[in-house]
Amino acid sequence: MRPYIAIFRNNLMLTLRDRSVLFFNYLFPFIFFFAFAELFHAGTGGGIAYFVGTVLTMGILGNGLWGAGMRSVQEREANILRRFKVTPISPLPILVAAMASGWLLYLPVPILLVTLAHFLYAMPLPHNWISLFVMVTLGVCALRAIGLILASVTNTMQEAMIAIQMAYMSQLFLSGATIPSAMLPKWAQTLAEFLPASYLVTGFQGIFFRNQTLADNLPAVGALLVSTTMGVFLAVQLFRWEKGEKMQPRKKLWVLAVVGPFLLMGCYRGYSKEHLGQNEAMFRDLQRSGVFLIRNTRVFVGDGTLIENGSVLVRDGKIADIFEGAGPDPEKLKADVVEGAGKTLLPGLIDAQVRLGSPGGISTSSEDYDPKKAMPHAAAALLYSGVTAARSVGDGLDASRSLRGEIANGSKLGAQLFICGPIFTVENGHGTEFLQNVPEAARDALKAQLVRTPKTPEEARRQVRELKAAGVDGVKAILEAGWGDGMLYDRLDLLLVRSVAEEARAQNLPLATHTGDARDVTDAVEIGSSSIEHGSWRDEVPDAVLERMVRQGVYLDPALGVAEAYANYFAGKGDTLNNSLVQQAVLGTVLKGTREFVTSGKGADATKAALFQSAFERAGANLLRAWKAGVPLVAGSEAGSPMVFHGPSLHHELQLWVKAGIPAKVALTAATGNGAKLMRAENRIGAIRKGLDADLLLVDGNPLEDISATERISLVVFKGERIRRSALFEK
Repeated sequence: MRPYIAIFRNNLMLTLRDRSVLFFNYLFPFIFFFAFAELFHAGTGGGIAYFVGTVLTMGILGNGLWGAGMRSVQEREANILRRFKVTPISPLPILVAAMASGWLLYLPVPILLVTLAHFLYAMPLPHNWISLFVMVTLGVCALRAIGLILASVTNTMQEAMIAIQMAYMSQLFLSGATIPSAMLPKWAQTLAEFLPASYLVTGFQGIFFRNQTLADNLPAVGALLVSTTMGVFLAVQLFRWEKGEKMQPRKKLWVLAVVGPFLLMGCYRGYSKEHLGQNEAMFRDLQRSGVFLIRNTRVFVGDGTLIENGSVLVRDGKIADIFEGAGPDPEKLKADVVEGAGKTLLPGLIDAQVRLGSPGGISTSSEDYDPKKAMPHAAAALLYSGVTAARSVGDGLDASRSLRGEIANGSKLGAQLFICGPIFTVENGHGTEFLQNVPEAARDALKAQLVRTPKTPEEARRQVRELKAAGVDGVKAILEAGWGDGMLYDRLDLLLVRSVAEEARAQNLPLATHTGDARDVTDAVEIGSSSIEHGSWRDEVPDAVLERMVRQGVYLDPALGVAEAYANYFAGKGDTLNNSLVQQAVLGTVLKGTREFVTSGKGADATKAALFQSAFERAGANLLRAWKAGVPLVAGSEAGSPMVFHGPSLHHELQLWVKAGIPAKVALTAATGNGAKLMRAENRIGAIRKGLDADLLLVDGNPLEDISATERISLVVFKGERIRRSALFEK
């Protein structure tokens, strides 16, 4: 042990006397830190953590490749190592001392960086200091081991300079340390998975942004450990005391053994492509960590309250404060400014009824019906249109859960999803007609994803419990029995639907019930539904039923736009396809196919057109009566139905409400605060209130006076990220 300590102390003292080492180890990282922070307007809060991770990675790369590798070559070239050759000492103490001294000298850097970022830029302190300490230690040791191997396999200073420079620069620019990985081409992102520094970057970002621990980065931790161990072992075997000793070319291949773990991880991740989603998620963290002030704007709070001139401060994805007037000086807050004069700021809209798996029209491309493509595009179209949350009712269970998870973790951009399904119905009931044209071999698998058709109360209860265990946010049942003229369906037995409702309450799941007439609404309210979809399109809902809805707090989601869309569809009218927002958000192949089919008259049916026009008028009248009675309202578009497109249709729904006599303030509250209450998420979304997620919609004009102003979108903010809307549909 004495040789180790002696060489360690000697190494440490020599290093501390070297002013260039002190400059590059301590002063240089902080110059970069302050330069990055000010140059990129890091502001205050969590965003500064990205630059802390950047500087840490840069420092570790320099400490390992230059500090260990280049210094080892210099000592060999200057014949300093030869002096130890005559002493009773092996290469191991020399190499271990180099590792230990480099680690100890670097250790103050992360402590000082985090401290400065916290006190000067208000960066939250990491929750997992031990994980940060271990990640820094592993990074320093692994990169110093790689540096020592590069020193061992190069014969001259020139060779070493080239090898180390290549290793340093490639990792500096491809790892995500200086340029966020998600901004690089996909081939470059895949190439980066073969580089050790990439795992340092993701490890640091996970610790700072997501409070991750070592357990969340076990593969990277294991690879760093193996590289450290292998690097030291091989450095001992390949150690050379003096410059006259030459390395055989074949022995240079040993460097592959040191980076072997990262070669294996790179191959695996390149095959699985999981790194692409991870990079997007990390990029979302960075985008959502900014600080900005939306000032001098009209603020619709979400509960009907209006601030005529106010400002909203967003920090780290949350609404940090709300001010009357222009608010504080943004310079003091280190905040960007969004001017809101002449505009209205609302909570992000909430669509209470969507079906993401359908494009809402007739496409000229079969790919547009593939749920793997249709569902992410629908979620993106919702967000493009300022709809920041939506309730999926009737989509495939596994696909819905997968997309919900990807949006939640940031690997995909789209409206936040709440899953309400599969739907409870009966064999040959509404909701099963879509399965009739599916090949029999695939029908059972698709049915398991879309519907539940219990035969007994016990089976119904069990199926609700299974859905709860699967992670749904609610359940849906269908009572509507159809319209006649080829549109009749069997009706779900009341005993079964009551069992569904009772078990849903026991599992704390809201129940949405699809209805078609006053009898359906009466039964849905009687069994204890949380919300009614459509209400009655055929007759008047009795006053007593409306009064009971008020007492029980049952929400009504009328979906007027669906009835109007069917009427237009069967009448051969495609006027809604000319809407500007529709043309922006809907796939071109869907617009073209729908326009050609509707205007061709192939689907025209005067009888059905009149039937749905009557339904539209009856639904509007029932909506007005429900509002006057005090029934709580939510706005759902049922996007995915024919000519009902994801995103724009919710804006059109609000316009139809106002035409039916509903005040704009009531309609906007239904599409914001009430929607959040129905989703049981009012503590996170649906209002402009301090501490809630910064899901915001800034529009030109005043939608309280002209409801169509909601379509004139100036800015969409999702979880504090100012969405670049034009990039939402990029592949």
